[in-house]
Amino acid sequence: MKARPVQIAPSILSADFAALGRDIAAAERGGADLIHVDVMDGHFVPNITLGPPVVRAIRRVATRPLDVHLMIEDPDRYIEEFVTAGASMVSVHVEVVRHLHRTVSLIRKLGARAGVVMNPATPAGSIEAIAPDVDFVLVMSVNPGFSGQTFIPHSLEKLRRVRSVLDSAGSSALIEIDGGIDQSNVSEVVAAGANILVAGQAIFGSGDPEAATRALRASANQLVSG
Repeated sequence: MKARPVQIAPSILSADFAALGRDIAAAERGGADLIHVDVMDGHFVPNITLGPPVVRAIRRVATRPLDVHLMIEDPDRYIEEFVTAGASMVSVHVEVVRHLHRTVSLIRKLGARAGVVMNPATPAGSIEAIAPDVDFVLVMSVNPGFSGQTFIPHSLEKLRRVRSVLDSAGSSALIEIDGGIDQSNVSEVVAAGANILVAGQAIFGSGDPEAATRALRASANQLVSG
């Protein structure tokens, strides 16, 4: 099977919220494929970020699809609001959703791509039953809640296991990885099976989001083409 180009998804959690439009535009000039939006409720994770009104504002300035990651305890209550606000992709955590197939079906019915997310301690096998029904799987390579954390090394083996579960289910779902992604580990995560790289601090903490996005994209795609 021909390798698919790796997509870069800058995470606005590390951007300057006072100049969000500027930072998003810079990342897009650098070749961003998606804009990653972390939604936190202060319950499922120890932080609070933003809601549908901010997503709606981002949608007005972003030219790339919005990849909305719901780190919240009751995502079913808010999925429709986020899709209406402009989310093209919505992912929910397997750790909190009681009826996962119903939730994934709802996301797709609303017209968005559906993903499921696993925290670092959640085994890859937890997605076996839902694997045929998702568009992507997000593997957390840090414990969610804050930007700038250090990549957890055993996430590489997690990526390989997730790919194996998806392949066994006959699923062509993409694998996204989020947490501590930068130039020091991009080659390893791509080799382990990641198709979408979420990067926050490596892009928006660099001082030049455009150049940082371009460099990360070049490194990732060089590995795929090589």
